[in-house]
Amino acid sequence: MLLVLTGVTVITVALLAYVNELTKEPIAQANAKTLSDAVSAVVPGFDNDPIAEKKTQEVNGVAYSVYPATKGGEYIGAAVEAAAMGFGGELKILVGFDAEGKILDYSLLSHAETPGLGSKAADWFKKGGKGDIIGMNPGETPLTVSKDGGQVDAITASTITSRAFLNAVNAAYAAYAGQEKADGATGATQKNVEPADAAAPAAADSISAK
Repeated sequence: MLLVLTGVTVITVALLAYVNELTKEPIAQANAKTLSDAVSAVVPGFDNDPIAEKKTQEVNGVAYSVYPATKGGEYIGAAVEAAAMGFGGELKILVGFDAEGKILDYSLLSHAETPGLGSKAADWFKKGGKGDIIGMNPGETPLTVSKDGGQVDAITASTITSRAFLNAVNAAYAAYAGQEKADGATGATQKNVEPADAAAPAAADSISAK
C-alpha cells in the first residue's frame, strides 16, 4: 500500500509539473497582452514601447511599476501599477497620468471584491461614472470619498472598496510624481502624496454595508 501511494504521488507531481511547464508560456503571453492593452487604454497616443522602458519607483518601501509614454520623443505621461487591500482581498489597478499629472484613465487589473458591488470599481470611477475621477490631479488634492470629506462619490454599499481603490490611485500618483522628480521630465505637480489610511474609517463600515 505504501509503495502504491508513493508511486501515485510521484506520478501526480510529475504530471502537474508537466502541465505547469506547458501552460507557463501561454499564460505569460496572455498576461503580457493584457498589460499591453491596458497601458494603451490608459495612456493613448504613444509611439514608444512603455513596457520595454518600464521603470521601478519605490514609495515608502513599496516598489511600483511605471510605464513611461512618449510620442515623437516627447513625454506625454505614464501608466502606473498600484494595489490596495479591498473588502475581499487585493485590488490591483493601472492608472494613466498625463504630463501634468492629471488622470487620463484607469484599468482594474484584478480584484476579489463582491460581484455586482465592489466589482463596479471597473467603471464607477471612469468618465461619466458617478465617481468620475478622470481629469483630477491627486498631487493637488489626494482623492478620498465624500463620506470622509473628499470629493469622490463612493460605490453604493461599497465604501471599503472605494477607499481601497482611491488609496491605490493616490499610491500610483506618488510613484508617478517620484519618478518625474527623479527624471525632471515634465511639469507634473511634485507634491508628496501618501495613500490615505483607510484602516480607521474601514473599521467603521459593517459587513452589511458591503
